[in-house]
Amino acid sequence: MFEEKLDTLSEMLAEHMARPFPPGFRGLSIEGWDMVLLDSDAYSYAARVLEGPLNEPYHTGLMRMTAVFEKVLPAIEDEYATTYYTHVRDMAVLAAEVATLRAK
Repeated sequence: MFEEKLDTLSEMLAEHMARPFPPGFRGLSIEGWDMVLLDSDAYSYAARVLEGPLNEPYHTGLMRMTAVFEKVLPAIEDEYATTYYTHVRDMAVLAAEVATLRAK
């Protein structure tokens, strides 16, 4: 189960890198969050989880980030961007699951 989640997270990271960033979202802030930073932070957390256990500050940051998507996603009006950021959210949520499993 744990190894399957790691494999899925790795695949999600690769898929994410293959997707173009949503046009018009550079420099855009939604619900107080810079969309480029939200994207890059989520990717960074997920990549770090693949490398090994997170220390407490990183684990806390990842958990906070997953909650941010619940505010941001409903405010996105562009169809492609919604799909893109839903994938980013799912990647962050899976990273949080893997980090939690690894910590046990």
